[in-house]
Amino acid sequence: MINCVIVDDEPLARAGLTDFVQDVDFLELNDTCENPLQLIKLLETRHVDLIFLDIQMPKMSGLDFLRITKKPPMVILTTAYPNFALEGFQLNVLDYLLKPITFDRFLMSATKARDYQRFLNFSADGKKERPAQVEDYFFIRCGNKYEKIFFDDVLYLESMQNYVNIITIKGKYTTLTNLKLLELNFNGNLFMRVHKSYMVSLRRIESIEGNEIFIQSFRIPLSRSYRDHVLAVAVNNKLIDKR
Repeated sequence: MINCVIVDDEPLARAGLTDFVQDVDFLELNDTCENPLQLIKLLETRHVDLIFLDIQMPKMSGLDFLRITKKPPMVILTTAYPNFALEGFQLNVLDYLLKPITFDRFLMSATKARDYQRFLNFSADGKKERPAQVEDYFFIRCGNKYEKIFFDDVLYLESMQNYVNIITIKGKYTTLTNLKLLELNFNGNLFMRVHKSYMVSLRRIESIEGNEIFIQSFRIPLSRSYRDHVLAVAVNNKLIDKR
Protein backbone atom coordinates (compact mmCIF):
# COMPACT_ATOMS: atom_id res chain seq x y z
CA MET A 1 0.00 0.00 0.00
CA ILE A 2 1.25 3.48 -0.91
CA ASN A 3 0.51 6.23 1.62
CA CYS A 4 -0.09 9.45 -0.29
CA VAL A 5 -0.80 13.13 0.35
CA ILE A 6 -2.54 15.61 -1.93
CA VAL A 7 -1.23 19.20 -1.87
CA ASP A 8 -3.29 21.78 -3.76
CA ASP A 9 -4.76 25.15 -2.83
CA GLU A 10 -7.91 24.56 -4.93
CA PRO A 11 -10.67 22.65 -3.08
CA LEU A 12 -12.13 21.19 -6.28
CA ALA A 13 -8.72 19.91 -7.35
CA ARG A 14 -8.19 18.25 -3.96
CA ALA A 15 -11.64 16.70 -4.13
CA GLY A 16 -11.07 15.35 -7.65
CA LEU A 17 -7.74 13.77 -6.76
CA THR A 18 -9.24 12.36 -3.56
CA ASP A 19 -11.88 10.56 -5.60
CA PHE A 20 -9.18 9.15 -7.90
CA VAL A 21 -7.10 7.92 -4.96
CA GLN A 22 -10.09 6.18 -3.43
CA ASP A 23 -10.66 4.29 -6.70
CA VAL A 24 -7.12 2.86 -6.78
CA ASP A 25 -6.76 -0.13 -4.49
CA PHE A 26 -3.01 0.25 -3.84
CA LEU A 27 -3.27 3.92 -2.79
CA GLU A 28 -4.14 5.07 0.74
CA LEU A 29 -4.89 8.76 1.30
CA ASN A 30 -2.96 9.94 4.34
CA ASP A 31 -4.14 13.57 4.27
CA THR A 32 -4.64 16.66 2.11
CA CYS A 33 -2.88 20.02 2.40
CA GLU A 34 -3.59 23.46 1.01
CA ASN A 35 0.08 24.46 0.63
CA PRO A 36 3.63 23.12 1.09
CA LEU A 37 3.97 24.70 4.54
CA GLN A 38 1.24 22.40 5.83
CA LEU A 39 2.95 19.53 4.04
CA ILE A 40 6.28 20.20 5.76
CA LYS A 41 4.61 19.95 9.17
CA LEU A 42 2.79 16.79 8.16
CA LEU A 43 6.01 15.10 6.99
CA GLU A 44 7.52 15.66 10.43
CA THR A 45 4.94 13.41 12.06
CA ARG A 46 3.66 10.98 9.43
CA HIS A 47 5.07 8.47 7.00
CA VAL A 48 4.34 9.47 3.39
CA ASP A 49 5.35 7.48 0.31
CA LEU A 50 3.91 9.68 -2.42
CA ILE A 51 2.96 13.35 -2.81
CA PHE A 52 0.57 14.66 -5.46
CA LEU A 53 1.94 18.18 -5.57
CA ASP A 54 0.50 21.27 -7.26
CA ILE A 55 2.99 23.90 -8.45
CA GLN A 56 1.29 27.30 -8.26
CA MET A 57 0.24 27.87 -4.64
CA PRO A 58 0.33 30.83 -2.24
CA LYS A 59 3.18 31.23 0.25
CA MET A 60 5.36 28.58 -1.43
CA SER A 61 5.25 26.87 -4.81
CA GLY A 62 5.56 23.15 -5.26
CA LEU A 63 8.91 23.59 -7.02
CA ASP A 64 10.21 25.73 -4.15
CA PHE A 65 9.26 22.92 -1.77
CA LEU A 66 11.27 20.45 -3.84
CA ARG A 67 14.29 22.75 -3.96
CA ILE A 68 14.54 23.05 -0.19
CA THR A 69 13.55 19.49 0.79
CA LYS A 70 16.25 16.86 1.11
CA LYS A 71 15.20 13.36 0.04
CA PRO A 72 11.46 13.98 -0.34
CA PRO A 73 9.07 11.06 -0.91
CA MET A 74 8.06 10.19 -4.45
CA VAL A 75 6.47 13.24 -6.09
CA ILE A 76 3.96 13.52 -8.92
CA LEU A 77 3.35 17.10 -10.00
CA THR A 78 -0.24 18.15 -10.75
CA THR A 79 -0.53 21.45 -12.56
CA ALA A 80 -2.22 23.40 -15.33
CA TYR A 81 1.13 24.77 -16.54
CA PRO A 82 3.09 22.57 -18.99
CA ASN A 83 6.07 24.95 -19.10
CA PHE A 84 7.32 23.68 -15.72
CA ALA A 85 7.75 20.08 -16.91
CA LEU A 86 11.49 20.25 -17.60
CA GLU A 87 12.33 21.87 -14.29
CA GLY A 88 10.11 19.37 -12.50
CA PHE A 89 11.97 16.39 -13.93
CA GLN A 90 15.30 18.06 -13.15
CA LEU A 91 14.12 18.01 -9.53
CA ASN A 92 13.57 14.24 -9.86
CA VAL A 93 9.79 14.14 -9.81
CA LEU A 94 8.31 10.81 -10.82
CA ASP A 95 5.68 12.16 -13.20
CA TYR A 96 3.93 15.31 -14.39
CA LEU A 97 0.12 15.41 -14.63
CA LEU A 98 -1.50 18.25 -16.56
CA LYS A 99 -4.90 19.51 -15.42
CA PRO A 100 -7.62 18.66 -16.14
CA ILE A 101 -6.42 15.21 -15.10
CA THR A 102 -8.23 12.17 -16.43
CA PHE A 103 -8.51 9.03 -14.34
CA ASP A 104 -6.78 7.02 -17.07
CA ARG A 105 -3.71 9.28 -16.91
CA PHE A 106 -3.84 9.35 -13.10
CA LEU A 107 -3.87 5.55 -12.91
CA MET A 108 -0.91 5.34 -15.26
CA SER A 109 1.04 7.71 -13.02
CA ALA A 110 0.03 5.90 -9.81
CA THR A 111 1.10 2.58 -11.33
CA LYS A 112 4.47 4.10 -12.13
CA ALA A 113 4.79 5.08 -8.45
CA ARG A 114 3.89 1.55 -7.37
CA ASP A 115 6.50 0.03 -9.68
CA TYR A 116 9.15 2.45 -8.46
CA GLN A 117 8.34 1.69 -4.82
CA ARG A 118 8.65 -2.03 -5.55
CA PHE A 119 12.08 -1.39 -7.03
CA LEU A 120 13.18 0.55 -3.95
CA ASN A 121 11.91 -2.16 -1.62
CA PHE A 122 13.62 -4.82 -3.71
CA SER A 123 16.94 -2.94 -3.54
CA ALA A 124 16.57 -2.39 0.22
CA ASP A 125 16.50 -6.16 0.72
CA GLY A 126 20.10 -6.28 -0.46
CA LYS A 127 19.38 -8.19 -3.66
CA LYS A 128 21.47 -7.43 -6.71
CA GLU A 129 19.14 -8.33 -9.53
CA ARG A 130 16.61 -5.80 -10.72
CA PRO A 131 13.00 -6.86 -11.02
CA ALA A 132 12.68 -5.77 -14.63
CA GLN A 133 15.47 -8.18 -15.59
CA VAL A 134 13.65 -11.30 -14.45
CA GLU A 135 12.20 -11.33 -17.97
CA ASP A 136 13.97 -10.44 -21.19
CA TYR A 137 11.31 -7.94 -22.20
CA PHE A 138 9.20 -5.09 -20.83
CA PHE A 139 6.03 -3.21 -21.75
CA ILE A 140 5.58 0.51 -22.27
CA ARG A 141 2.50 2.52 -23.01
CA CYS A 142 2.40 4.39 -26.31
CA GLY A 143 -0.81 6.42 -26.38
CA ASN A 144 -3.62 3.92 -25.87
CA LYS A 145 -1.47 0.94 -26.84
CA TYR A 146 0.87 -1.25 -24.76
CA GLU A 147 4.03 -2.22 -26.65
CA LYS A 148 6.22 -5.21 -25.78
CA ILE A 149 9.95 -4.49 -26.23
CA PHE A 150 12.82 -6.94 -25.82
CA PHE A 151 15.84 -5.56 -23.98
CA ASP A 152 18.08 -7.16 -26.59
CA ASP A 153 16.39 -5.09 -29.34
CA VAL A 154 17.07 -1.71 -27.70
CA LEU A 155 19.75 0.45 -29.31
CA TYR A 156 19.48 3.56 -27.15
CA LEU A 157 17.06 5.78 -25.21
CA GLU A 158 16.60 9.51 -25.67
CA SER A 159 14.97 11.81 -23.11
CA MET A 160 12.62 14.46 -24.51
CA GLN A 161 11.63 16.43 -21.39
CA ASN A 162 8.68 14.42 -20.02
CA TYR A 163 8.85 11.79 -22.78
CA VAL A 164 11.41 9.14 -23.69
CA ASN A 165 12.11 7.80 -27.16
CA ILE A 166 13.21 4.15 -27.12
CA ILE A 167 15.11 3.37 -30.32
CA THR A 168 15.16 -0.32 -31.23
CA ILE A 169 16.14 -2.44 -34.21
CA LYS A 170 12.42 -2.49 -35.09
CA GLY A 171 11.78 1.24 -34.81
CA LYS A 172 11.11 4.09 -32.38
CA TYR A 173 8.69 3.97 -29.44
CA THR A 174 7.69 7.06 -27.47
CA THR A 175 6.38 6.80 -23.93
CA LEU A 176 5.40 9.30 -21.23
CA THR A 177 8.01 8.74 -18.51
CA ASN A 178 11.48 9.99 -17.56
CA LEU A 179 14.91 8.54 -18.25
CA LYS A 180 15.82 8.22 -14.59
CA LEU A 181 13.00 5.78 -13.92
CA LEU A 182 13.88 3.68 -16.95
CA GLU A 183 17.55 3.69 -15.96
CA LEU A 184 16.64 2.14 -12.61
CA ASN A 185 14.90 -0.73 -14.35
CA PHE A 186 17.54 -1.43 -17.01
CA ASN A 187 20.43 -3.78 -16.23
CA GLY A 188 23.47 -1.64 -15.47
CA ASN A 189 25.78 -4.27 -16.97
CA LEU A 190 24.02 -4.01 -20.33
CA PHE A 191 22.94 -0.36 -20.52
CA MET A 192 24.74 2.83 -19.57
CA ARG A 193 23.93 6.51 -19.25
CA VAL A 194 26.23 8.46 -21.58
CA HIS A 195 24.61 11.88 -21.43
CA LYS A 196 21.96 13.56 -19.28
CA SER A 197 19.51 12.85 -22.10
CA TYR A 198 20.80 9.52 -23.47
CA MET A 199 21.33 5.92 -22.38
CA VAL A 200 22.75 3.27 -24.71
CA SER A 201 22.99 -0.50 -25.01
CA LEU A 202 26.66 -1.34 -24.43
CA ARG A 203 26.59 -4.35 -26.74
CA ARG A 204 25.21 -2.18 -29.56
CA ILE A 205 28.07 0.35 -29.51
CA GLU A 206 30.01 0.09 -32.77
CA SER A 207 32.54 2.86 -32.21
CA ILE A 208 33.35 5.90 -30.09
CA GLU A 209 35.00 8.93 -31.62
CA GLY A 210 35.50 12.23 -29.86
CA ASN A 211 32.28 13.07 -28.07
CA GLU A 212 30.04 10.78 -30.09
CA ILE A 213 28.94 7.16 -29.88
CA PHE A 214 28.04 5.38 -33.10
CA ILE A 215 25.30 2.74 -33.14
CA GLN A 216 24.29 1.66 -36.64
CA SER A 217 23.49 4.95 -38.44
CA PHE A 218 22.86 6.85 -35.19
CA ARG A 219 25.26 9.32 -33.58
CA ILE A 220 24.65 9.67 -29.84
CA PRO A 221 26.33 12.51 -27.91
CA LEU A 222 28.80 11.48 -25.20
CA SER A 223 29.09 14.13 -22.51
CA ARG A 224 32.39 14.99 -20.85
CA SER A 225 31.14 13.99 -17.41
CA TYR A 226 30.31 10.44 -18.57
CA ARG A 227 33.15 9.92 -21.07
CA ASP A 228 35.83 8.40 -18.78
CA HIS A 229 33.38 5.98 -17.18
CA VAL A 230 31.96 4.90 -20.54
CA LEU A 231 35.44 4.28 -21.96
CA ALA A 232 36.47 2.33 -18.87
CA VAL A 233 33.45 0.05 -19.00
CA ALA A 234 32.73 -0.23 -22.72
CA VAL A 235 36.25 -0.09 -24.17
CA ASN A 236 39.14 -0.64 -21.75
CA ASN A 237 37.89 -3.98 -20.43
CA LYS A 238 37.69 -5.26 -24.02
CA LEU A 239 40.72 -3.47 -25.46
CA ILE A 240 43.34 -5.87 -26.84
CA ASP A 241 45.99 -3.33 -27.80
CA LYS A 242 46.53 -1.15 -24.72
CA ARG A 243 49.67 0.64 -25.92
